[in-house]
Order: sequence, then structure tokens, then C-alpha cells
Amino acid sequence: MSERALAPSVAREDVPAPPVTALRLLRLCGGLSAALLATLLLSLSAGTIPVGPHRVLAMLLGPILPLPEVWTPIEAAAVLALRLPRALLAGLVGASLAIAGGAFQAISRNPLADPFILGVSSGAAFGVVVAILLGVGPGGAGAVVTPLFGFGGALLAALVVYRLASVESRLPVETLLLAGVAVSLFFASAIMLVTSLVSAVELQGISFTLMGNLAPRGPAGVAAVAACLALGSAAILAVAQPLNVLALGEEAAAALGVEVERVKRLVFVAASLVTGAAVSVSGSIAFVGLMVPHAARLLFGPDNRVLLPASLLMGATFLIAADVGARLVAAPAELPVGVITAFCGAPFFAALLRRRVRGGTR
Repeated sequence: MSERALAPSVAREDVPAPPVTALRLLRLCGGLSAALLATLLLSLSAGTIPVGPHRVLAMLLGPILPLPEVWTPIEAAAVLALRLPRALLAGLVGASLAIAGGAFQAISRNPLADPFILGVSSGAAFGVVVAILLGVGPGGAGAVVTPLFGFGGALLAALVVYRLASVESRLPVETLLLAGVAVSLFFASAIMLVTSLVSAVELQGISFTLMGNLAPRGPAGVAAVAACLALGSAAILAVAQPLNVLALGEEAAAALGVEVERVKRLVFVAASLVTGAAVSVSGSIAFVGLMVPHAARLLFGPDNRVLLPASLLMGATFLIAADVGARLVAAPAELPVGVITAFCGAPFFAALLRRRVRGGTR
């Protein structure tokens, strides 16, 4: 089999990509960071109590600069106590799911890989349910312990999917999707079994945790997710270049000096860590890890040295924007943000799958 046959369909090897320089990467991250900050400002300004962007900026910069107090106490409570923690959590969860999706797509050489589709989110959700049943609360030490339970469930699901789908060191689309569906259904059934045996109070807590919402979890929960994201994304970005080489296939990558098994283990553990942490505070939010890396790939090319950091920043921006939609579409009622991402992601996934079928790719 040729090296081109083993290359991922997401990469266009016949079209040379611009070289990755520190200046290009800095410009890219700077532009995406500016878009992220603009979206964050929109999130803090929009709501049932509208607050002008200039007032939001004055609130945020007030502790640093001697600015006049142009806001009311009600506006300060709405922005600083309610919207800011929620927006920060949305950014962390979106970044986690997006970089995990990009990592899973790179390691499997499959553009349909995603924590939700692969059942990794379901595994993490089961881990979180186990933590709740063991009495681990959302505050204090529970803010650290719960993500660890989610990480354990996510890692277990990822490893099972890999074992089921692997065919001669490859992960074909059909087997990957079927394995992901099987694992997702298994963990969903396990969650249903557990919830059918608990009290109404415990059931309410489990449902609220897993429904895909971004209700503030307190400083400890936000800090735990941020720490997991920093650790996991650093590990993933550290092997961005070996992931580029893996696009040629495992045999070719090994011949070029890549420690294939070490890279695979590292990526699976790191992606499971960030997915588990995200699910532990937001529940299962679908398709972020599928759509965002694809959008980044279309904009910036398949080089993982650019694609992965771009996915991280774009994921944060996307989920903050989706949360704004969830708060405003049915105001004063509020939709779970997972509803917004599912409405965006389901047609996207169907169109992507249809295009692959028409192209006759395997």
C-alpha cells in the first residue's frame, strides 16, 4: 500500500501549505484571540439586562485602572457574578472539546472522529455519574475529584473504541463509527440503569449535570477544568509534528523515527483528560469537537502545528457564541447549550458523511 493511500482524507498533500513560522503562528493566534475577546465581550453584554460594551469594559478594567463607575449595582451583579463565570466556563469547555476532537482526528487519521461520536463523552458522563453516586459534590475537593472520574470514564471509552475499530493498525470510517455508536450506547444504557435505581433527588442532580448546560460551577470547578485543559493541551501540542508524520501511516512514521505507540498513548490520555474535565462540568455537548477542527482545517490547512492551537481558540469562541444563542433564543427562558450545538452539528455531520460516501473514500 502506498504512503498516499494511508494519508488522511483531511490533508491535501498535493497542495503545498505555507511554512509554519513563529511569526505566522503568532499572527494567527493573535487574530483568533481578538475574535475570542470580542465574543466574550458580546456574551457579557447580551442578556435580559442589556449592558453596553463600554460599561462591561469599564467593569473589567476598574480594578486595574482608575475609571469612573458608570454602571449600576444590578449591571455589575449581572455581568460579574452571573455572565463572566459562565462565559469563562463556556470558553474552557469549548476549547477542551475542540482540541480533543482535533487530536482524535489526527491520531485516527479520520475526519469523523469526535469525543461525542466516538462515545468518549458518554464514557466521561458515566464516570461523572459514578462520582455523584459516591457522594462527590461539586464544591471543595469534589471540584478536583469529579474531573478525575470523568477522565477515567473517557479514557476507558477511548481505549475500547480503538480496540474495536482498529483493523491492521488503521481506523476505517465504518468500523470507527460503529465502534463509537456501540460504546456510546453501552455507557448510555449503563447511565440509564444506574439512574433507574436512585432516588428522585439523586436523579435530579444527575440529570442537571449531564444535560449539556453551562451553569456556573464556582471558582474551584473552573480552575480544575482550566488546569486539565492546560495539561492536556500542552501534551497534545507537544506532539503536533509527530502527528503530521503519522498522516503518512504508522509504518511510514515509524520508519521516519516517530515513536508511534508512545504518541498514540499520549494523545489518547491527554484528549481523554480534557474531555473528561469538560463533561464533568457541562455534561455531554455534542459536535464541537467535530465542527471546529474542520473549520480550522478549511481556514488554515492540515498542519497540526497550526490546526490544534487554532482549534483550541476557535472552540472557545464557538461555544461562548452558542451559549449567547442559548440564552437569547427563548429569552427569558434558557435553552441548554447542547441543543444549539446539536442543531448546528447534526446537519454538518450528515453533510460530511454524505460527501465522503459520494467521494467513495474509505
